[in-house]
Amino acid sequence: MELPVIKIGNSKGFRLSKTLIEKYNIKDKVELILEKDYIVIKPVSTPRKGWEQAFKEMNERGDDQLLFDDVFENENFEEWK
Repeated sequence: MELPVIKIGNSKGFRLSKTLIEKYNIKDKVELILEKDYIVIKPVSTPRKGWEQAFKEMNERGDDQLLFDDVFENENFEEWK
């Protein structure tokens, strides 16, 4: 696929079609991987973005309690030996 290089302010760049952006799940950032004779454009994925803040808020509300105990009363550890 060939793309024209266009002037963007004092720089140059190129545009990716909406189809490519959606197909490769490109959001806000991409990573450029520089190889010997080519450049790889890789989408940056942040699937856990915002989790730290969400966990902090859960803790402040007391919503971070276990739903059930770690160890059940009738659990037999002997069978694991």
